[in-house]
Amino acid sequence: MEEVELFKNGKRYDGRTVEELRHVKIKAHVLNDADGSAYLEWGNNKIIVGVYGPKECIPRHLASPYGAVVKCIYNMSPFSSLGEHGRSGPSRRSRELSMVIGQVFENVIEREKFPKAAIEIFVDVLQGDGGTRCAAVTAASVALADAGIPMKDMVSAVAVGKVKDTVVIDLDYVEDSQGQADCAIAFANRNKEVLLLQMEGEMSKEDMQKAFELASIAQERLHQLQVEALKEVYMHINEGDAFVDI
Repeated sequence: MEEVELFKNGKRYDGRTVEELRHVKIKAHVLNDADGSAYLEWGNNKIIVGVYGPKECIPRHLASPYGAVVKCIYNMSPFSSLGEHGRSGPSRRSRELSMVIGQVFENVIEREKFPKAAIEIFVDVLQGDGGTRCAAVTAASVALADAGIPMKDMVSAVAVGKVKDTVVIDLDYVEDSQGQADCAIAFANRNKEVLLLQMEGEMSKEDMQKAFELASIAQERLHQLQVEALKEVYMHINEGDAFVDI
């Protein structure tokens, strides 16, 4: 990839400030045959999520009498990005992210209400441009809520990183590839519990403090967009008498 001047006149190469998110659009209930679904556009990322369940856990030997098993399948389409071009089927990265995203939601889904059941989350990245794991977590939370899966809290995630010795929010593919560090952070909305923290590269203690400050502010905006997506589907049921408490 050709080197890009990542900072110019105090702005990032795409014109954003260090604390500015790319444009984010979320739409809930986009698949007719899924129990819950969501579509998300985040910059040039385009992701669709389908949720199925609670349903019978198959194979049965994986079922737990203590609560539902959460299964996640994360897949990047072969045409989704330069990094994934020409590939098909699961990769080491997709298997890792499937596990990571599943573990995030194991911590918030009230699994004990559904013993011996399974809840399946299917994530398809139609177009990727950096930060797809964070976008997937944010969209999956909306899809789970759309499915009516009981959760202790909504979850949203955002990437922070270091580019030209500067901490920035929401790195795209170019910044991620040419930057110094990239850190994915997922928060539970109410108590700000950190449910995911993965980092590549190196950041100082001061850098991480700044990163968490930026991520916390961004999380509030992302949660607002999640709520608006769900309200668009459900707030006006029965002539506006319904109310969704999120």
